Amino acid sequence: MKRGFYTIMAAQFFSSLADNALLIASIALLMEMQGPAWMTPLLKFFFTVSYVLLAPFVGAFADSLPKGKVMFITNTIKVCGCMMMFFYASAGTLGVRSDIWVLMSYGLVGMGAAAYSPAKYGILTELLPARQLVLANGWIEGLTVTSIILGTVLGGALISPRISNVLLSIDIPHLDTGIDTPAEAAIPIIALSYIIAAAFNLFIPDTGVRYETQTRNPVRQVSEFAHCFSTLWKDKLGQISLSITTLFWGAGATLQFIVLAWADKHLGLALDKAAILQGMTAVGVAMGAVFAARFIPLKKSLNVLPAGVAMGLVVIAMIAVTWLPLVYALLIFIGALAGFFVVPMNALLQHRGHVLLSAGHSIAVQNFNENTSILIMLALYSFMVGQELHINAIIVLFGLFLSGATWMVMRLHRRNQLKADSLHLIGMEKPLE
Repeated sequence: MKRGFYTIMAAQFFSSLADNALLIASIALLMEMQGPAWMTPLLKFFFTVSYVLLAPFVGAFADSLPKGKVMFITNTIKVCGCMMMFFYASAGTLGVRSDIWVLMSYGLVGMGAAAYSPAKYGILTELLPARQLVLANGWIEGLTVTSIILGTVLGGALISPRISNVLLSIDIPHLDTGIDTPAEAAIPIIALSYIIAAAFNLFIPDTGVRYETQTRNPVRQVSEFAHCFSTLWKDKLGQISLSITTLFWGAGATLQFIVLAWADKHLGLALDKAAILQGMTAVGVAMGAVFAARFIPLKKSLNVLPAGVAMGLVVIAMIAVTWLPLVYALLIFIGALAGFFVVPMNALLQHRGHVLLSAGHSIAVQNFNENTSILIMLALYSFMVGQELHINAIIVLFGLFLSGATWMVMRLHRRNQLKADSLHLIGMEKPLE
């Protein structure tokens, strides 16, 4: 791997670490305000909606500048959102409810993340050859999941009584910090992680790849995005990999909140302890991602689809487990199945997007689809929570949906192959004339 790849990994690690720690701190803030239970998944909803609304524009932005500069600018937006959340207590002076202010602040972090993503993934196809994309994705996903683990655990630790009491006891002479709660004490620590990520962004190398001048006309940008969207969905390989990654990210975001609710109602764990369970799932994803990167070449990427069917069925087993060591093992196994089947799909989609489109535009299309899925699935989950559906019923519905949807994508791939062999396109560096 080129040296610049490791700088990208470091920047991604600290930025993702902060995103996940901030989610736990944000949930803690809402709980301190005694907000309704259905509002908690709206944090992810506000974070994600930017990926959908900004999709026609962030691809052009990512391709208009060297990717390292784009990542620095967008990470700075994340810092602003993080610090905005710190001032939630003053939101009333602007006529905004404190809980809505928290949602808006995490939404601003989401805007930075939405613009960050096309640059983060797009630079991989500029820096590395197609044969290394599965390996690179394995490392990126493995590191991202490690940051999810540590970020979730960090967020849980910062709001835990033992650590928050230490932070709250710090007295700065002649300065009233306004920090009175565990969640408030956590936010400045989390902001530091974003700042470290920004420092690494400054050292990401310029790959030298340049695209034609990007239009600044928003109507043209939407039109170009629509063309890119159509191109990827019409491609016989693009539509399969896009379907799977779209399904996975929607399911993964929802599973985060399902695990927290399940830990509370089924296992009786507080938020700081439940955050560790999320970390167990992330451990599994990292293991699956590394295994896929080691043993699944790009040419064999579509062979992993049955793992998605298995994952949905294994999720249902959560309702029968209460012994904590078995809970950890089950969540790790679920995560391993997820990492094993999504990493090759990510690599295949990036490869087809790079061949058919440009790096930034293809990732923007991917983000639009994946995050639309997240919005829909989180909205459905919030609705079920609002209707007071039992968590076990939600888990069964979730597992059956995941397995059934993956099975339908497998059938679509078989039908495509009966008409024409699309697998020979994998690895080609330019589209067939």
